[in-house]
Amino acid sequence: MKIVVLNGSPKGDLSVTMQYVNYLAKKNPQHEFKTVNISQRIKAIEKFPKEFEQIIADIGDADGVLWAFPLYILLVHAHYKRFIELVFERCAQDAFAGKYAASLSTSIHFFDHTAHNYIHAICDDLGMRYVEAFSPDMTDLLKEEGQVRTAQFGEHFLNAIQTQAVTSRQYAPLTRRNFQYQPGGSHSPIATSGKKVVILHDSTDPSNNLRHMVERCRSSFSGNVSVFNLHDIDIKASCQGCLQCGSRNVCTYEGKDGFIEFFRSQVMTADIIFYCGTIIDRYFSARWKMFFDRSFFNTHTPVLTGKQVAFVISGPFGQLENLREIFTAFMEYQQANLAGFASDEFGTSQEIDAVLDGLMVRSAALSAQAYLQPATFLGVGGTRIFRDDIFGRLRIPFAADHRAYNRMGFYKTFPQRDLGTILLNTFAGPLLSIRKLRKEFDKVIKVQMVSPLKRVVDKA
Repeated sequence: MKIVVLNGSPKGDLSVTMQYVNYLAKKNPQHEFKTVNISQRIKAIEKFPKEFEQIIADIGDADGVLWAFPLYILLVHAHYKRFIELVFERCAQDAFAGKYAASLSTSIHFFDHTAHNYIHAICDDLGMRYVEAFSPDMTDLLKEEGQVRTAQFGEHFLNAIQTQAVTSRQYAPLTRRNFQYQPGGSHSPIATSGKKVVILHDSTDPSNNLRHMVERCRSSFSGNVSVFNLHDIDIKASCQGCLQCGSRNVCTYEGKDGFIEFFRSQVMTADIIFYCGTIIDRYFSARWKMFFDRSFFNTHTPVLTGKQVAFVISGPFGQLENLREIFTAFMEYQQANLAGFASDEFGTSQEIDAVLDGLMVRSAALSAQAYLQPATFLGVGGTRIFRDDIFGRLRIPFAADHRAYNRMGFYKTFPQRDLGTILLNTFAGPLLSIRKLRKEFDKVIKVQMVSPLKRVVDKA
């Protein structure tokens, strides 16, 4: 059988992910694995029709397609995203329809599931027969258990093709409404109280809904408001995965394009940020993904701490729970406050005006209060994944993160460093293994859990 591997790493063959693919090929020599370096070659694929057509022809001739990629900011790389857009723009879906598909990623498990959810949904939209996702840690292949699991994944995928296994669609087709939003007339401007507001968007059509929503937001604020179109920012390419930024947060593109200066001078100095985009397939555009990917020159250090962030979206956002999780998780990890979402998916123009106005009023009020919601599992879990790995195996390649985490107190949350917890577990733990003492402890534990909080309430 012929398996086409769509490689999503900008590093091409020099990729951790591709070592897992190479392992599968070695374990299955009776099958042909043909790799196409999508992210590395995206400019040629986009510019030269024959490049794109050859890839589509290879997919059409294949028995299965393996989507293989590293994680980039809770999703696939921007160039991989652009290739998916090209498939739909150039009406090449037929080559994928009916093909068996699987996805393989390597990462440290920071929202790897959202990237696989996205690829699974794209496969469903293309009419493919999606078998399963495989998401090992970057170093799993070094262990015997990891080798066994990788081989088993390959066996599952190849057997599904050989036996023509039945698969079921998981993600329903998106329903988009044909609606033209027209913002209403004048309204009382919202005072920013000296706060800096930055509105980012990627609209290329001055008459589309997103542009009208952006204009509504801009005109509703008084004070320091700046609007930027991502297409006007000098961004030569997306993140190359070179890790040059790891030691001092200095990107390989430093001084070669305008992105880093823009991000530092506009985004990092803002108090309120509006991210405005249109749903393209099941995410924002590849241009937006490039913007997020290039922000990785800050590596894993939060740089939006304390900012109010809102999303203004044109398209079926309510049908994309995976995208909502991506945006929510990213803002929580960044220690920003997610002020809310607004979209044109529901309501009349007047109702959308009211939603946008409410979001802007809320953002300004929350900024004045310096309000920050407590993080949910998304933010807490994500932070601890990075905390543990930066303290340990990733400290050397990401020395800048290690210094920042020390400065920001990330390591103070280690339970091994809390003296009270250490003493409690050392002395109280063994005592409570005595049955009589444990029974007495169980009688009072509920009261003891509430008592410190109750004292705070009583003093309020």
